[in-house]
Amino acid sequence: MKEILIVEDDKTLNALMARQIKAMGYPVKPALNWVTARDYLSANEPALILLDCRLPDIDGHNVILEVANQYPVIVLTAYGSVQNAVQAMKAGAAEYLTKPVNFDELELILKRTLETEALRKEHQFYRRQIRALGETRMVGHGKALLQVNALIDAVAPSDVTVLIEGESGVGKELVANEIHQRSARADRNFIEIDCCTLHHSLFESELFGHERGAFTGADRRKPGLIEGAEGGTLFLDEIGELDLTLQAKLLRVLESGFFRRLGGTKDLRANVRIVAATNRNLEQMSREGKFRRDLYYRLSSFLIQVPPLRERREDVAELVAHFVLHLDIPQRIKKSVSTAAMKQLVAYDWPGNVRELRNIVERAIILSGGDHEIRPEHLAFGASEAHALSGTSLSFSHDPSLEEIEQRYLEKMLEKHSGHRAIVAKVLGVSERNLYRLIRKYGLLKS
Repeated sequence: MKEILIVEDDKTLNALMARQIKAMGYPVKPALNWVTARDYLSANEPALILLDCRLPDIDGHNVILEVANQYPVIVLTAYGSVQNAVQAMKAGAAEYLTKPVNFDELELILKRTLETEALRKEHQFYRRQIRALGETRMVGHGKALLQVNALIDAVAPSDVTVLIEGESGVGKELVANEIHQRSARADRNFIEIDCCTLHHSLFESELFGHERGAFTGADRRKPGLIEGAEGGTLFLDEIGELDLTLQAKLLRVLESGFFRRLGGTKDLRANVRIVAATNRNLEQMSREGKFRRDLYYRLSSFLIQVPPLRERREDVAELVAHFVLHLDIPQRIKKSVSTAAMKQLVAYDWPGNVRELRNIVERAIILSGGDHEIRPEHLAFGASEAHALSGTSLSFSHDPSLEEIEQRYLEKMLEKHSGHRAIVAKVLGVSERNLYRLIRKYGLLKS
């Protein structure tokens, strides 16, 4: 059985707690200062640390920040104030006790903390077992995907900020989630925020939270997503759309590890790992002054580029089999894919990447009805796009740029489908999120 480390400079209290804890059946290791405790930790792993909040050689809160990710910590404080308890819990303490110590309460808290830690370790064990069995949502064994998986395995155990680059539909969110699941933060929250769907003022409130009275309608304090992801991972999708002012505030979080709620005056610790993703060229944007260069360098300290599906055709068959087996389409029979249909699926260039493949397989399952086999006639590559193009013409009095063509075509499609974004997104072969980004880019939002 592992020992309970007691770090308390009061010799009498230390001895009393050691005697009491031994009587409960737990082995103990007393330490009167942090130097002794640190020497012990360099060669041993305690089951739990009982820690005096004020030690002669270090501030106890700094100790919590250092060790709470490795061992459960119960803080001892002579002051009994709510503020001290809250500070300790925010720093990562599992529980706290006030002096003079009530030994019945000590026994209860020790048992509860050790039971919670045992459950946490059991949970992590089963997660590792599942991963060992290969039950990952990263489907495919081609060379390109194996390289992505190797990068995920390399970076996941650390807290390094990661930037994921890739076209729309390649699975950037999936990569971010895998980084979280393979990290020590896996048992805490994974929270996603989409940088292109919120106005910058709303985004700031969502990310950092706000104090009561920070703006009109702020009738109460609201914690932000950084606090919601406490101890876990915050995924910033489409970070290339982030307002320059917010980029500066995000940079401060990354560099200092602290943030402030809107309307607040107190710095709060950001115990969160940040993973960002983009389908844009942030390096070029930084050269053009559209994205902060210092933020780009900070984000891209570890870069993962997710290849488009056309560059990993060897994974198409496995992806198709996965979707056929796992897509939630009720009242269907078990299906296979004909050799001819699979050849077409592998040969197609997939401009919409894995997302488009999933949609086409889902449509094929429905169209094949009671057939046991999906055949070429059930596949509809770009069918909606082809339908939308019929009867649509674009004319210019000059040689247009690609952006001008894109804008005019988007206007035509919005007009043709009465501004129905879901339909237009399907026509263009993009997600509604990316459609919204294009609409905003070209100033086509209707007030």
